[in-house]
Amino acid sequence: MRGSGRLAGGDDSHNPALRTPAGAPQDEAGASGDEARRRGLRRMRQVAVGLLLLAAIVYVGTLDRGGPWPYVHATAEAAMVGAIADWFAVTALFRHPLGIPIPHTALIPRRKQALGVSLQEFVTDNFLVEHVVRDRVTAAGIAGRVGSWLADPAHRTRVVDEGARLARLGLDRIGDDDVAALVEHELVPRLLDEPLSPLVGNLLAEVVRDGAHHGLVDLVVVEVHRWLLVNEETVAAVVGTRAPWWSPGWLDQQVGQRVHTELLGWVTDVRDDPRHEARQALDALLGRLANDLQHDPDTMDAAEQLKRRVLGQPRVVTTATALWNAVRRALVTSLADPDSAVRARAHVQLAALAERLRDDAELRTRLDGYAADLAAFVVTTYGNEITTVITETVDRWDGDEAARRIELHVGRDLQFIRINGTLVGGLAGLVIHTLTQLV
Repeated sequence: MRGSGRLAGGDDSHNPALRTPAGAPQDEAGASGDEARRRGLRRMRQVAVGLLLLAAIVYVGTLDRGGPWPYVHATAEAAMVGAIADWFAVTALFRHPLGIPIPHTALIPRRKQALGVSLQEFVTDNFLVEHVVRDRVTAAGIAGRVGSWLADPAHRTRVVDEGARLARLGLDRIGDDDVAALVEHELVPRLLDEPLSPLVGNLLAEVVRDGAHHGLVDLVVVEVHRWLLVNEETVAAVVGTRAPWWSPGWLDQQVGQRVHTELLGWVTDVRDDPRHEARQALDALLGRLANDLQHDPDTMDAAEQLKRRVLGQPRVVTTATALWNAVRRALVTSLADPDSAVRARAHVQLAALAERLRDDAELRTRLDGYAADLAAFVVTTYGNEITTVITETVDRWDGDEAARRIELHVGRDLQFIRINGTLVGGLAGLVIHTLTQLV
């Protein structure tokens, strides 16, 4: 007997059920697993065929013999029938037995599409179900596992290294043309259409209320004071340019020095007195500006006109691109340096996250809930699309390939049907012959 329908064992290297399908590349682990399956299937086939041959030998050896041998003969005969019947049933799933196109055989090659659809529906209805996925994800304790994994410094280093590598790749792929197009065609039109004065006014009001601008004021005052200390002649020269032509030079010099002294003293007072009246006047001015930007039509209109004039300048796109390049270069350089502050900060934050995930049960529960919600959303929204990979993969196989793949995975277990059929058939034959003799 030859091909896919043979009964005998032996060298199965030419059996299509045991060959890796052409055009189906596998990785090393997959190839090793398939080879183990082939060996297991080959062994079980040899056992099944061996039992059939043993029953045939016993059957021939007990022909026309008296005494108890008719019982053995009937057992062997029924065992052969059971073995052949179950061989036919198992083989008919994957191919035509003995190559004969008997009706209702080679079921998988002929009905592979329906098999793929049924398998897809089975997976969708029994595995990709919201409550099943939600319970499984929640029970997995993902947040706790992540915290335990991040507690290892080597794992944190790996996360930082991979994150830095991906970030550098992403930054390198963003070109100047992309940034310019984004600014020119997306950001600028949106900013022109969106009234910004209420937003700026509200932000300015928050800044003034919280005193967040005081640090900037301190910086400006300190720098002005430092400049005045070393530029007395410059101040005197500026004052001298405003003097009348008939004023004598010595008087202009005296006035310039006096102005410099008073200005320096005033700036010193502003610098040293957090409640200086100039500071309070600036706060009041900024507060009125914030209010006017939100409620005064004239101020709001002036702010919008200023916005349009600024955004209408062709240098806006160039400046934005230059700023982006400066930021990108700084980030790429920092990410490439293993000892950079960015990486060090990432390590610190990951360590803090690991500690929180380890110690904060409420946080773990909340994050596990988020993960379960996300998984449930995915399976309820895209479950059918996910399982279509089953039908699409099966559809790409031809009938014989589908049969080979499926038999490779389940054929070994199916050989137990043949073995059990031989044993159960022989036992049934013995019982039937015994009852016949008793009757």
